[in-house]
Amino acid sequence: MQTEKFYKTVQLQKETFTAELCLDYFNERLRVDDYRGNINDLAHEVITYAEQNDFTKVIIKAREEHMSAWLTLGYQPESLFHSYFNGGNAIMMCRYYTDERKRSDHWLQEDDIMDQVIALPPKMEQAVLPPNYSMRLASKEDCLKLAKLYDAVFEVYPTPMDDPNYIVSTMDSGTIYYVVEHQGVLVSAASAEINATYHNAEITDCATLVEHRKYGLMKVLVQQLEEELKNRRIFCAYSIARALSFGMNAVFCQRNYRYYGRMVKNCRIFDKFEDMNLWVKDLSQ
Repeated sequence: MQTEKFYKTVQLQKETFTAELCLDYFNERLRVDDYRGNINDLAHEVITYAEQNDFTKVIIKAREEHMSAWLTLGYQPESLFHSYFNGGNAIMMCRYYTDERKRSDHWLQEDDIMDQVIALPPKMEQAVLPPNYSMRLASKEDCLKLAKLYDAVFEVYPTPMDDPNYIVSTMDSGTIYYVVEHQGVLVSAASAEINATYHNAEITDCATLVEHRKYGLMKVLVQQLEEELKNRRIFCAYSIARALSFGMNAVFCQRNYRYYGRMVKNCRIFDKFEDMNLWVKDLSQ
């Protein structure tokens, strides 16, 4: 498994601050996932890493009370992770290093998609599987099938989900997967990447084979993942959906997630860098 060609995690322990960085080579960005201490000193270190790796975007998962400090350092807010830090809000503060990365190519089209999504009538009933489909919690024995599914659905993906060994490593780190099968074939899957420190989870890696997309399988999977998270007393669930995807944004909107912002050219997916919408749900409600 060659994950380092995609990303590398760096733990910084300095005299005035500590931080956890993700050097995301594939997506040409640096992400600060956690930090404490002197923000100015951290920002100086972040610039050094960004320049050394020719990154074009820097993302800070900032505590809400630190937003003004990051603003004075040239960062701009793009989205709000409601209740991310054990109930405290996180603000995604970003800084760009090229005009091309800062410029959205489809913003107005994405606004139009959001207008259509928000106009959809709410669906209060439980999502159910159609006949001849079954759903279950995935195990490590499913990793090869999962890798083949992701390889079939995504020509390009921000993480190496076409590598079964990588999927095993995510399971070892606490990510849970649910899958849907049809006539013995794995046709749809989604995961919840759990942050055990701050008690939140990202609903991600949502994939369905084209010929099975008309049956609402993803709504059933997301519903089941939410139940699993509530059983584990994790109440902050969020997902980052392609802003150009009506279907995925509709899934989260109709599951009563709230839209909390759009991130410009956030990651490389399919054939380009794409804008991503943030959806957050309080599972305790």
